[in-house]
Amino acid sequence: MTDRLPKKLAAHPSVQAVLAKPRDRPSAVIDAAWLKEICLAAGADDAAAVPLDHPELAGEREHVLRALPGTKTLVSLVVRMNRDDVRSPARSVANQEFHRSGEIINEAGHTIVRALQDAGYRAINPSATFPMEMDNYPGRIWVVAHKTVAVAAGLGAMGLHRNVIHPKFGNFVLLATLLLDAEVSTYGEALDYNPCLECKLCVAACPIGAISKTGEFDFLACSTHNYREFMSGFTDWAQTVADSEDAADFRSRVTDSENVSMWQSLAFKPNYKAAYCMAVCPAGEDVLGPYLDDRRGFLGTVVKPLQDKVETLYVRPDSAAKAYAERRFPHKPVKEVDGGYRMSR
Repeated sequence: MTDRLPKKLAAHPSVQAVLAKPRDRPSAVIDAAWLKEICLAAGADDAAAVPLDHPELAGEREHVLRALPGTKTLVSLVVRMNRDDVRSPARSVANQEFHRSGEIINEAGHTIVRALQDAGYRAINPSATFPMEMDNYPGRIWVVAHKTVAVAAGLGAMGLHRNVIHPKFGNFVLLATLLLDAEVSTYGEALDYNPCLECKLCVAACPIGAISKTGEFDFLACSTHNYREFMSGFTDWAQTVADSEDAADFRSRVTDSENVSMWQSLAFKPNYKAAYCMAVCPAGEDVLGPYLDDRRGFLGTVVKPLQDKVETLYVRPDSAAKAYAERRFPHKPVKEVDGGYRMSR
């Protein structure tokens, strides 16, 4: 090989060391059992692979191949969350669970990719939790759509509330996706049923009516309230700062509680305002028992505390969400906000 290299390059000690070692080429097809074993050992609770040319992933191919040219397989990862943490009316408890589980699944992805790299494959682990491709904003700011991949890989199905429901763990999961430049011996297959019970508890719990009984979903209503302390809500908060004439005017627009909550999200991690649709979902074999045993009791201990909680609901002016919140939850103060959104290009 050295006769094909430039003389100076061939003489480099690192080059000579590499050429002196025998190098085994990795198998073109990864054993599925081995892959799942390293996924579970790394901290994932379930995993499955799906080929990039899967019909349901047509919308992902361009973006995936830009992130890792030569990608052939996507590996979907699932990490369980502690259910009662997510259900707690003390949303600091729920948010700690979201963030801790996010750290676990990102760490698992990192560990698995390291193992794949050491085995001779190219792989990457995009962010599992927060979209980060902000150069594309207000367009697509994520590398790969984790929910779409998980459903195609057979790790769950989309519920009425637009969360993926794992057949065993329910919707109390976080998802991640690895991009891999090799084929896998066995791929996952989409579920032949939907674990969603269509119980409509997510409809009953949502404080701004983002989920309808007939299946429609109001994304803007959901994001305006639940993601108040994320990107768009921060933009709206910053606009309020800029629009205020002085400190007194600003304090008349934004309460001390809202300010310190925004500060906490910026200083630590952003907090979800609701996610009640996930909290009340009884689907999944590991989750379903208490609901089947005592549905009335489930309503009293899981659903009603979230419905009764006194909390500010963030809605856009003259929106269906505003009308719903005022009618359905009159004890929850409603605050009109711009939402900080611009139309995507």
